[in-house]
Parts: sequence; C-alpha cells; structure tokens
Amino acid sequence: MSLARAVSWWVAVLAFVQGAQAQGAPAATKFTIKVENISTGEVLKLSNGKTAPFVSAPVLWAVHTGSANPIFVGGQVDAGQGLETLAETGDPAPLVKSLDGATGVVAVGAEDRPLGARAGGPIEPGKHYEFEVTAAPGQTLSLAWMFGQSNDLFYSNDRPIALFDAAGTPVTGDMTRQLALWDAGTEVNEEPGLGGHQGPRQPTPDAGVTEREGIAHVRDR
Repeated sequence: MSLARAVSWWVAVLAFVQGAQAQGAPAATKFTIKVENISTGEVLKLSNGKTAPFVSAPVLWAVHTGSANPIFVGGQVDAGQGLETLAETGDPAPLVKSLDGATGVVAVGAEDRPLGARAGGPIEPGKHYEFEVTAAPGQTLSLAWMFGQSNDLFYSNDRPIALFDAAGTPVTGDMTRQLALWDAGTEVNEEPGLGGHQGPRQPTPDAGVTEREGIAHVRDR
C-alpha cells in the first residue's frame, strides 16, 4: 500500500481562519485562527481490521512577509531547525525558537491547549484549537502541526496563506484548501495508525528508522 493511498483521508482534519479589524489601528488586524478536528464519529481503518481515531498535535503558527513558507522548503532535506521534532513527536517548541527572529518572520508561536481544556494536548475528534494573531497588510500566515498517527507527517500550507486581499481588506473564511499533508523525510514511514514507532505507540520520542529524504507531499511518496 502506498503512503498516499494509506492517508487519503487526511482532509478529515480542517482549519478555519476568521478575521476582525483591530480597533484604533487601521493598519493592523487581529485574526482569530481556529484549527478543528471535524472527524467526529470517524476513525482511521487499519489493515489489521482495527480502527484508530484521527488526532492532531499542537499547532505552530508564523506571521511573516515574503512569498515562501518560512517553516520548510519542499523538495529539500530538513534543515535541522526543529521541523523533525514537530513532525515526529508533535512538539513545536524547537521550531518556534528557530523561527523567532528569522528573516521575514514578524511573530511566531504555538497553541497546544484545546479550547475549553485545562491543560495542553492534542485535539481529538470534535475538538479544536483557537488563538489570535495580529498582522498588517502585506503579511501572511503559515502553519504546521504533526499528523499524530504517523512517523513524520505534518500538515502545512504549500504557499503563505493570505490574510488580506489586494485592496488590503482582511480575509475571512475557510482556508482548508490551502493546507496539505507533508512527509518530513526524517523517519521511515510505517502504516499510519499502526506503526510501533509512531507518536502514540513509540517507546521514546526518537524511536524509528532515520532517513534523509526531501520534504514532499504525501501524494508523491
């Protein structure tokens, strides 16, 4: 079974972006970002006949300038700035640290607490993260988070997500179609939801067979 076929259901996890004009600051807009696991009642069907829930890890976000996603470059081997940790363990902290102050990055952070929860953790079916970012016209948004039932798969946008239209008006609505499922190329893939070296089942965060492949869309694996 190809990896692309095995994870063809990834779109069960969606992201939504809404915006609101900041009062007293016409050049700045405060956006409420909602990343929701809409797979309520749905599960991943495994080759052994069992099932596993869709789970998504904490979300890294970056407001930035420029025409490229600052988190990674498709086709290139991981740069060792923290993406591997995010993709293999779900922890965004090292990548947040690397991006803080990077060229073009205006602000960076991570959200790890599901709305209404008292502590941080992944979003299970029916749950979501919600957080705010502030941006000005000309600035865009990029996101990344681990697909929890994998070795090193993560969700992110191929191109920066526009927060304003050509006239400088804040954008609102569903931005799901701008996201894709990526393979970080840092660990050999096992069947999603079943591998012993995947987040929910691995004995240590670095368990698994290391590889050095270019970052690619799952559809190309």
